Amino acid sequence: MPFMVFCAVAIGYAVNDGLSTFQTYVPAVSRQLPSGLNGGPASATQSLTGRATVVDGDTIEISGQRIRFNGIDAPEGTQRCNDTFGRSYACGREFANALDEFMAASRPVTCKFVEWDQYDRFVGDCARADGKSVQNWLVANGYALDWPRYSHGAFSGQEKAARASKRGVWQGDFQKPWEWRASQRDQAAPAASSPAVSLVGQSGCNIKGNISAKGERIYHVPGQKFYSQTKISAGKGERWFCSEAEALQAGWRRSRS
Repeated sequence: MPFMVFCAVAIGYAVNDGLSTFQTYVPAVSRQLPSGLNGGPASATQSLTGRATVVDGDTIEISGQRIRFNGIDAPEGTQRCNDTFGRSYACGREFANALDEFMAASRPVTCKFVEWDQYDRFVGDCARADGKSVQNWLVANGYALDWPRYSHGAFSGQEKAARASKRGVWQGDFQKPWEWRASQRDQAAPAASSPAVSLVGQSGCNIKGNISAKGERIYHVPGQKFYSQTKISAGKGERWFCSEAEALQAGWRRSRS
């Protein structure tokens, strides 16, 4: 039988997972988790257990529920870094693949609930079936960074060791994930105010970035209930996206209907 997570007002993972503004996130009074998942009687002890699918270097999915690793931040899927010789490589994709292999070696994965973020993701501390912490492993290998804003330095020791050994991102130059997202958003801002953006939909990009009456930036994909009714107005800052990944990186969230 599905169980419910109950949680009070919390300070949570904010817009774009921590860009320039740290915002207060007010979660719903309760949220229903997918059936067949394990949970305790109180939010502090509730957890999700199952076979995990990797979304990116710091996010997985179990039975349809997105889970964001607590206290760390990994390069985005399209982010690139430089190696020891200054050569560019797809660090975001490479590290996500490494995460997939790590979790596959000892299934299932269990994630203990910390909070909900504004993207309806379950933020948690995760471990493999053998008890090894996923977050510890990611940071220790340089595949993710300790995120002091949320971790309070919980993974600083692992990060220090990874940096000294030049593992993962520490082998060369890179931009911290939260700074990379901020730069991507800054680059997208001028385009959002340009009339030319309204023509992108005619070039094959069919995801509609709409700003609601409450000022929320929401995108609609073909097939959703209000997709055909949604009109894009570049003058209001609305825009087209070519992929959901692009929309998420720009700070928009998917419409729930």
